[in-house]
Amino acid sequence: MRGGLTDHHQDGWGIAFFEGKGVRQFLDPLPSATSPIAEIVRNYPIKSKNVIAHIRKATQGQVSLENTHPFTRELWGYYWVFAHNGNIPDFNATYTGAFRPVGTTDSEKVFCWMMQELERKYGRNKPTCEELFTTLTELSLEIGSRGEFNFMLSNGEVLYAHCSTRLSYIVRKSPFPSAHLKDQDVTVDFSNITTATDRVAIIATTPLTDDETWTTLEPGTLTMFHEGKISTQSKTIPGPVKSEAS
Repeated sequence: MRGGLTDHHQDGWGIAFFEGKGVRQFLDPLPSATSPIAEIVRNYPIKSKNVIAHIRKATQGQVSLENTHPFTRELWGYYWVFAHNGNIPDFNATYTGAFRPVGTTDSEKVFCWMMQELERKYGRNKPTCEELFTTLTELSLEIGSRGEFNFMLSNGEVLYAHCSTRLSYIVRKSPFPSAHLKDQDVTVDFSNITTATDRVAIIATTPLTDDETWTTLEPGTLTMFHEGKISTQSKTIPGPVKSEAS
């Protein structure tokens, strides 16, 4: 509903969700609130540990399919899915390898550059999630200094979320509550669709429900979510880097 009905992010939408090492992806340059593809996804039985969805308000690049998030690339035999909220003015990079933008958004340009930098640093050997977190902290610090850089990135194992200006999250676990959406008069009883061992982390620009307590992430932080909870967190603003694990 925020894609053109309750909000002005009406310049396309997309969703990607991992199934094993594979990724199902749906993209549409139409507003999500009126998209026929959204109806397909609404009725699709999604089963995934990591899902990234995006509704777009265009800042750079025309409204078109190639400019619709999330974007996907392969590295180290894994698909990587990326979505960005913000604006990085005048981002120009030299692309020397296989990671090149197809569209004209700053978001895809930055994503390709990040993939290029990761491959350049680690070569053909896939680093650990923790090593990646350290490098992504450095890259987020560099890009974040140029503009608004809220993003989510996942390879299906973990999800990295960078808060530049606005990002909130909630962790749901047993006993699962019911929750009421802010943008629709819809209530979901999560106890009917979960098990006692499930744990689910939801990250969004602003809270999606109005009867739960969401946590606002501090601007200038990178957070790694694993198995439905925060695994590691660090600062990505100039100054001493503080890391904490839970």
